[in-house]
Amino acid sequence: MEAVFTLILLYISQLFGLDLGGVQTPRAESLSSTEIAQVVSVIDGDTIKVQINGVEETVRYIGMDTPEPYRDKEPACYSQEASSRNRELVADREVRLIADVEDRDKYDRLLRYVYVDDLFVNEQLVSEGYATTLTIRPNTRFETQFKVAQIDAKAGSRGLWSACR
Repeated sequence: MEAVFTLILLYISQLFGLDLGGVQTPRAESLSSTEIAQVVSVIDGDTIKVQINGVEETVRYIGMDTPEPYRDKEPACYSQEASSRNRELVADREVRLIADVEDRDKYDRLLRYVYVDDLFVNEQLVSEGYATTLTIRPNTRFETQFKVAQIDAKAGSRGLWSACR
C-alpha cells in the first residue's frame, strides 16, 4: 500500500510541478557540473572507468548499490547480472557525468549520476531490480526518485527482488 501511495504522490507532484522535498526531474541538461566521458571499462554494477580529457578516472554511481562480485570469495546474489546489465548500458559509450555535493569518496573515486543519451543509468538499474538504493549524505539530489524506483521494482519482483533472499 505504501508503494502505491508513494507512486501516486510522485506522479501527482510531477503533473502539477510540485516540490516534495527532493523529487526532481532527472534531466542532465538542467544539472550543473556536467562532464562528458568515454567509458573505458565496467568494473561492476555500480562502478566504471572512464576517460575525461585524457585522464582515466574511476566513477562510483551515486544513490544506488549493486551486489558485490568480489566480496567473501564468492559473488553476491545477482552481482553478475548487475555487472552485465551495467555493461549493456554503458560499455564503450560516451556518458554524461553529473556531480552532486561531494566530488569524490574515500577511495578517490568520482561520485556521479550517469547518463547515456537521455537514459538515467543510476535510476534505470534500481528500477529494473539490479540495484538497491544507497543514500549517503550529502549526495541526495535524487533520493526520493530512487526510493520510488526501488519500491516499484520490489513490488514487481524484478531482478534481485525475486532472485535473492
